[in-house]
Amino acid sequence: MRNTIRVTCLLAIISITPAYAMEQIAQYVPQAEKVGHGRLTVMLWDVYDASLFAPQGQWDKTKPFALQLLYLRNISGKKIADRSIEEIRKQGFNDEVRLADWHAQMIKIFPDVKKNTALTGVYNDSKETIFFNDGEEIGRIQDPNFGTYFFDIWLGETTSAPGLRQKLLGHS
Repeated sequence: MRNTIRVTCLLAIISITPAYAMEQIAQYVPQAEKVGHGRLTVMLWDVYDASLFAPQGQWDKTKPFALQLLYLRNISGKKIADRSIEEIRKQGFNDEVRLADWHAQMIKIFPDVKKNTALTGVYNDSKETIFFNDGEEIGRIQDPNFGTYFFDIWLGETTSAPGLRQKLLGHS
């Protein structure tokens, strides 16, 4: 019975998540299962669909996990990096030297996205953040503090999108 449930869950994940992304997620997140998913809408515009994956579908910020964003509109990589830094500042992080370093790294990593581009961020056992664009690794940020603040944009208690957070954590 358990195997039937696991196969059903895996098929559900695969039906929503591109196969290439699942390969990368499974490589870094043991027994990865979807925790939750939701859509970010700003005013009237759908921006992206987000999905959180964690071991056995149980998210713990100290263990490996993956967050995938499937973009629903065109956005420049620089705007994604700019917005990420803005959101990290809103969480109270104010080390401007480190923020400038993270911003420079994200600008190099994040591509311009188009509708249906999937960017995935993985927080691994080594506490580094690995980014994938449609399944291909595009960069890493090794500062463990970066991963904590970056993923708190979506998963932290002070996120600017609390409804999305609840859905990602499987609470709604």
